[in-house]
Amino acid sequence: MKVDYIALSVPVFFILIGIELAYALYKKLDYYRLNDSLANLSQGIGSQLIGLFLKTATFWAYLTVFDHLRFYTFPNTIWTWLLLFLGVDFFYYWFHRMSHQINALWAAHIVHHQSEEYNLTVALRQSWFQGGFSWIFYLPLAFAGFDPIMFLTVSSFNTLYQFWIHTRSIGKMGPLEWFMNTPSHHRVHHGSNPKYIDKNHAGSLIIWDRMFGTFQAEEEEVVYGITKPLQSWNPVWANFHYWIDLYQTARKTSGFRDKLNVFIKSPGWFPASLGGMQYPQEIDIKTYRKFSPDYNIKFNKYVLVQFIFALVLATILLFFNSKMLLIQLITSTTLVILTLVTCGALLEQKVWLIKFEYFRLIFWLVSLIFYWNNPYFLSIIIINAIMIIFSVIWFYTLKSKTIYVETTSGL
Repeated sequence: MKVDYIALSVPVFFILIGIELAYALYKKLDYYRLNDSLANLSQGIGSQLIGLFLKTATFWAYLTVFDHLRFYTFPNTIWTWLLLFLGVDFFYYWFHRMSHQINALWAAHIVHHQSEEYNLTVALRQSWFQGGFSWIFYLPLAFAGFDPIMFLTVSSFNTLYQFWIHTRSIGKMGPLEWFMNTPSHHRVHHGSNPKYIDKNHAGSLIIWDRMFGTFQAEEEEVVYGITKPLQSWNPVWANFHYWIDLYQTARKTSGFRDKLNVFIKSPGWFPASLGGMQYPQEIDIKTYRKFSPDYNIKFNKYVLVQFIFALVLATILLFFNSKMLLIQLITSTTLVILTLVTCGALLEQKVWLIKFEYFRLIFWLVSLIFYWNNPYFLSIIIINAIMIIFSVIWFYTLKSKTIYVETTSGL
């Protein structure tokens, strides 16, 4: 039986985030910003929902290879589990490393690196479409003969391990630094400092980086984020902006080979006609400023309530999607994503915000018809109806007082 361990762990994730946030507030540490944290969590929500449509196809590919092309069948023993753990971690390293060295793969993986903060919410900031290709790297395990359910279990726990290392609250960990991936090692991986870029690709074991020459110890202060900051809280733009950059670069490029190279070369590569390779620049920490535009503080509560609604609806989808019609799943996923876009737009004070919010509320109302004949989801209808009324009244009241800036940044 397939068990989604990551979905089941979501409550634990939020408890640990709450503990880290409380610790940061108690110690007066500047680890969290409201805008950045909501953007990170929005990516995590979107990743899980889009994953509902991708996971079946990717699991089917592994299962097909295992059923028809495997060389051997590994027995269910402790040694098989240990060997599979090493295999999953090894192929994760190469998937992760290639995701940093091939533009077409980086276009998906870049989402995880966009945050200019480093806290446990960053662990949940995942690409919506990375799962569409990452499974290819694990097919050797299917050919070898590792059971698909065993593979899903080990790969899930490999992912779960990586949650806790996204923190600044834990320093270096002594002897563990030699063979395990730790918060210190992974902080390096998220750095945009030139010496830290494309280092420490490990999942659970840092030994692969030491073996293949991509290890870098944490030394000077890490500056988090990507070399060309995203400067947006919009979750949809975060997933597509680099693809748009690649497409625009390819259009300016002459010759099929160079157009192809735009997608298969490493980030920073440009043909000679466009200036050649562009290397990351050193960062002056004294002058560096994080993206945090001013926005109207009257919308803080509105943003939080809308985000909580999106989170609740997404949770229902994750646990009850098997009982839903496809049209219900698509409609609800769209509503969640529209809501997350609204939250980002409010925090950026986008000029198109008001029209977009009216469109979202109308879509919200229309979406109820897809649940009307299903008493099992009566709770969704009731929750949606209450939220629509609440949102219309509150948004109209706030809009009438003015939607634009009344100064604050982040929390």
